[in-house]
Amino acid sequence: MNARERISAALQHRPTDHVPVYPILSGVTRHLVGASYHDWATDPDIYVSAMEKAARDFDLDCLVTLIDLSVEADAWGIRLIYPESEAAHPDYRACLVQEPEDYRKVEVVDFRHSARMHFHIEACRRLVASIGDERPVVAFVFGPLGVLSMLRGQQDMFMDLIDCPGEVAAAAARVNETLKAYVDALLDTGVAAVMFDTLFASRSIMSKAMWDEIEGPLAEDLAHVCHARGVPVMVHNCGNGIYFDVQIRRMKPAAISFLYPPDDCADLAETKARYGDQVTLIGAVPPTMVLTATDEEWDAICRQQIEVLGRGGGFILATGCEYPANAALGRARRMIEIARESTWQTLPG
Repeated sequence: MNARERISAALQHRPTDHVPVYPILSGVTRHLVGASYHDWATDPDIYVSAMEKAARDFDLDCLVTLIDLSVEADAWGIRLIYPESEAAHPDYRACLVQEPEDYRKVEVVDFRHSARMHFHIEACRRLVASIGDERPVVAFVFGPLGVLSMLRGQQDMFMDLIDCPGEVAAAAARVNETLKAYVDALLDTGVAAVMFDTLFASRSIMSKAMWDEIEGPLAEDLAHVCHARGVPVMVHNCGNGIYFDVQIRRMKPAAISFLYPPDDCADLAETKARYGDQVTLIGAVPPTMVLTATDEEWDAICRQQIEVLGRGGGFILATGCEYPANAALGRARRMIEIARESTWQTLPG
């Protein structure tokens, strides 16, 4: 069974030869090619080389094209800061939306004029061409509220959701029109799936009712772009108390990548019991443990996730969020070794 077959089986809740696995290797891959964070995040030749090397050197079962959360916001001409050793982020001193009345500046824009969106599309095209036959390439896209928060700043946007929710919702809808065209272009590259980051769909950030009212319909529209073309949707959310139920209803994802149990489950065992037959579960090893755990603790948490979430299939072992960008890669290799040794949990039971 090759990686494509393994992931396909996991998404269909069929047995696999061993547990599918991919620590979410993103910014850390720059070290594999000796690149700076800035060059890795802006030069498609460097990015593609790093991701190809990670996929093949670590024999990842799939590759998710997470770059950083500012890629989509670039389409609105924001100023970005590229720190030396961490992901790019907006210069919040120069937000596009300075006051609530500025939400009207957030227009539907042509994604083709965005250097970073073009970079991501080109990277997906090259990765699909070079490794797509070996393993699935999954495009990573930030959701509309997340993009809007890049243009306003999270705290100010939260206040605006209380004070002027209509303006926020209207601006998010215009962002979404841009994202829909962008996702369609990503699908043209041949990616195997699209993973949407729905950052605000957890009780640690926003109430379920508010998320479902403001971003829920937009997320549904985005997911429909993929479903209409027969491409699976995945969701990523590393918030505490993620809203599995409304996102499944809205987006009909094939898989959810998560770090903490959803809001209606006490633990991972209940998560498996409640949702394991509805979606493939991806996770949920805390990436902070890469830096803090002993070797024994790391092995134990990887095996625990397999034991709790993997029984019966429908599971991919992964970190619950991006692997730390400045960490050594030994823990990633060890996670993969443990998954490769695990076969019993793919049997029904």
